Amino acid sequence: MKNFLLSLIAALSFAALPAKADDSLYKSFGEQAGMSALMDEFMKDLLADKRMQPFFEKTNPAQFKSSLGNQMCQLAGGACQYKGPDMKLAHKEMDINKANFNALVEVLQKSMATRNIPFTAQNRMLALLAPMHRDIINMK
Repeated sequence: MKNFLLSLIAALSFAALPAKADDSLYKSFGEQAGMSALMDEFMKDLLADKRMQPFFEKTNPAQFKSSLGNQMCQLAGGACQYKGPDMKLAHKEMDINKANFNALVEVLQKSMATRNIPFTAQNRMLALLAPMHRDIINMK
């Protein structure tokens, strides 16, 4: 009985410890330096893409880059915190359709490939971002 109680106490003590956040995706992206380099590449590619230019004419590129970088960093398990508006509010007046959303994803994939981010890490990030399409696409 004594051994059982000691085992139970040990198990409960272990269970009470906070779980370490999974930062493997963050590390796959090269941590903060890698995320920052990806955002530099992505903004360059995004602003050069004729399909995307109309959506960013009135956008502050540095602010957008910082906000999206923090959002992706947080999603990837990094210590960053996204403090911007929710996606529905942020895209409310932008008339974004599925083709526009897909074009942005294509540009992001190109940027990730250019930065040599492993394909599995790219897919993991895209899977984390994909549910946002419900709030971003606001046109048929």
